[in-house]
Amino acid sequence: MSTARHLVHRFFGSLRPGGPPERDLTWVESTLSLQELALWKRMSGPDRRHSAQVARDVHARLAERATAPVLAAALLHDVGKIDSRLRTYGRVVATLTTKIVGRDEVLGWRRSRGLHRRIALYVDHPALGGDLLQFANSDPLTVAWAREHHNPRDTWTVDPDIANVLDACDND
Repeated sequence: MSTARHLVHRFFGSLRPGGPPERDLTWVESTLSLQELALWKRMSGPDRRHSAQVARDVHARLAERATAPVLAAALLHDVGKIDSRLRTYGRVVATLTTKIVGRDEVLGWRRSRGLHRRIALYVDHPALGGDLLQFANSDPLTVAWAREHHNPRDTWTVDPDIANVLDACDND
């Protein structure tokens, strides 16, 4: 799916409040460690719905290769967004601002306050998520995917067969 189409799909999907259905909650609880689950529960309802769907799709495509760290990577790749405390419209503003101003300029706003800082935290969510997962003692694959999922493919350190499925499921 193209980036613009993916973003439009995510936007409209995020307008519905609430988290994933009970069956997904039970499955996620049986998949993540207690520390990872605590982080996942801090994610917004739409982010938890999205991540549960990504993990289900990854599980369907990878079958036995969908190990606990791979599923945790699918469930927690966007966990760094919790620090920004931005909801749907704030994220739209952050995305458009970054396109206009530039990522490097926006990342410099981390030292500021208010909305500018929150936008910078949102843009830096891969690094922040990697840090959160590292502190939660997540598997190195889970940490790496959180850090790298927005990087160019040629810089990924995760097994390409797994990374390509994680990426495809996230962007479907």
